[in-house]
Amino acid sequence: MKITDIRTKLYAFELTRPIGDANFPEGRKRGMGLAVFIDTDADVTGVSIGGPAARQPIAALTPLLVGEDPRGVRGLWQKMVDRVFKGGNRGAVSEGVSALDLALWDLKAKANDEPLWRTLGASRPRVKAYASGIDLCLSDDELRVFYEGMADLGIGAGKLKVGLELDADIRRIGIMQEALSKAAKQPVIAIDSNEYWSPKQAIRRVRAIEERFDVTWCEEPARRWDYRGLRKVSQSVKAAVATGENLDNVSDFMPLVAHEAADILEVGAGTSGITGAMQVAHLAYAFELPVCMMNCPGNFMAHLAAALPNHMMMEVLAAGRDVCFTTDMRIEDGWIVLGDAPGFGITFDEEKLEALSVDHASPEAQLFPGRREGAGLYEVPP
Repeated sequence: MKITDIRTKLYAFELTRPIGDANFPEGRKRGMGLAVFIDTDADVTGVSIGGPAARQPIAALTPLLVGEDPRGVRGLWQKMVDRVFKGGNRGAVSEGVSALDLALWDLKAKANDEPLWRTLGASRPRVKAYASGIDLCLSDDELRVFYEGMADLGIGAGKLKVGLELDADIRRIGIMQEALSKAAKQPVIAIDSNEYWSPKQAIRRVRAIEERFDVTWCEEPARRWDYRGLRKVSQSVKAAVATGENLDNVSDFMPLVAHEAADILEVGAGTSGITGAMQVAHLAYAFELPVCMMNCPGNFMAHLAAALPNHMMMEVLAAGRDVCFTTDMRIEDGWIVLGDAPGFGITFDEEKLEALSVDHASPEAQLFPGRREGAGLYEVPP
């Protein structure tokens, strides 16, 4: 089996609801995706879903992969990472490596005529889910509706965006907890400040929240690379510190682990694909640390989560990003239940994909909202 071609198609769509955090509390409803197809001479095609920034790196890496046997996924991942070594497996380049790695794993499982969770060695096709609204832009009523909807699926764990106003954070956590109590007597509560606080700020805020709620983890309470600040927070609050969703590869996680700065490592498609995410999960396992899988369109990364012995829960967003494809999975009794379709089980609706296709990424898709001025360094007025 040889790779004959790699194709991409950029598409844009409207989310079913706005999403926003402390850095862009006004939220946004426009979304973009990149459909990736790796064709072979065996009439088997691997597919994946990436971000718009991945398109150019994929084009640059295509000559490296055409003619190769796609089943040697880990070797091809290393070949790509070696090729981008000088500039680094970072940012848009990492997005390209990730999207190609995902499609290669999909192709490998299809060649085996089995679902990817089985190819990856999972013994059971299910993953515990937690609800995540990316919800700072939602009203109290909208917040309640979202988490009640998640509770109706049996999900009894949730993660709320926080960071701007303590009183509002406490009120909204209460709304989430009450909504999720439909599915769990004691809902699991997590909070996410998206690197908006300084370490000292985080300690004060999390301690105040902990006076009212049993918080399982606080996510990104300090900047992603600040192992001293993250460790200070971890040692000063009851909640675990979770971080890693914005890191690109295993080398970025090594200082956090070596300096005991994180209690939960977050991995996902952005962690250099399945191959890169597995490396981080294995690092965490060696140090008795759990991992949590980050959200992705269609929850396709649940295939990897099911195969990780130290996995806790996977983030479920449910904001309409599966607008032009379906996946062979469902959420039942709080679990993501994976099907038996080969590979990821992703099926694109070609007509919908074509209707949504665009030639260029919009400016907001190419440059996501950054951190608000002063965030992470000093008190920022809401």
